[in-house]
Amino acid sequence: MQNKLEIGILGATGMVGQRFIQLLENHPWFQITWLAASDRSSGKVYEDAAKWRLDTPCPERIAKMIISPADPAGAPKIIFAALDTDIARDLEPLFASAGCAVVSNSSAFRMHPNVPLVIPEVNAEHLHLIEDQTWRKQSGGYIVTNPNCSAIGLVMALKPIQERFGIEQIFVTTMQAVSGAGYPGVPSMDILGNVVPFIKNEEQKMEEETLKLLGHLKGDSIVPLAARMSAHCNRVPVEDGHTESVSIKLSRPATREELLSAWADFHPLQGQNLPTAPAQPVEWVAAEDRPQPRLDKNRGRGMAATVGRLRPCGLLDWKFTVLSHNTIRGAAGAAIVNAELLLSLGKLEPLAVAAAAQA
Repeated sequence: MQNKLEIGILGATGMVGQRFIQLLENHPWFQITWLAASDRSSGKVYEDAAKWRLDTPCPERIAKMIISPADPAGAPKIIFAALDTDIARDLEPLFASAGCAVVSNSSAFRMHPNVPLVIPEVNAEHLHLIEDQTWRKQSGGYIVTNPNCSAIGLVMALKPIQERFGIEQIFVTTMQAVSGAGYPGVPSMDILGNVVPFIKNEEQKMEEETLKLLGHLKGDSIVPLAARMSAHCNRVPVEDGHTESVSIKLSRPATREELLSAWADFHPLQGQNLPTAPAQPVEWVAAEDRPQPRLDKNRGRGMAATVGRLRPCGLLDWKFTVLSHNTIRGAAGAAIVNAELLLSLGKLEPLAVAAAAQA
């Protein structure tokens, strides 16, 4: 693109906000021109308001930007939102009502009946739901969400299997990284040398979102996948990367080779050239002790789901392990690839052009 589209970040000082900044630096389609955070940060220079926690330096241009109030007045028409749920519930509709495309990482509206919950490789057709949003009809704005960080890797691994063989039951136990709790997150004395077998609302989110993501669009609503699912969610002393042990019961029998083929052949975005989308969405690793967060979390630049340990299950049909990077594919990167898909479908540029004309 000759002219990059201006974008803003709501919640820019938090961990997901920082990951947005890192991933959007030098993005070929988008340019950060606006940052907003809490009232205590508004008016400050970004480097003074945010404690940068990532392993690459904060871009100098961003470090010197002034943080704006979290108000749609003066904001660009494309907003990446990295807000706590309670705050998102109030703020995101304000921006959508003002004609903004709100590409959200929050859980506030994921299960709303006409808000699409999207993984581009899985259910791009669900984006049709934005046309039924009141905001869209009144101002052109809308809200699109990406899934919970624990659901996204699981669903990417399940989608090609569901397409070929059908899935009737899903049993999953997660081992979730501490970065999923934000910063400062879990106190060190609670997590070092420990496993915490509870993450508030996580199991409910994972079960509901997985079935919605794997469901189908019928008219103006989503019919969830008709499968039974149980999730056990645990916090473990790993910095980044959610690991999940999965068992599934299929609708039709499948061999090991057929399951491996389903993952290998899974290229639903081929030819769309979305900059952040991985070339191979689901990567198979054959070593008997993989995937591991330390070794595999950055596959596909952190945007791929890595699967391994495929073997028969004594209770259901098959079991395997899946790993995904929770703050890249499970958060900021997921929202960015959603925005790339929206732009490729012509859902972003008219809003940006209208904003430029008003300016």
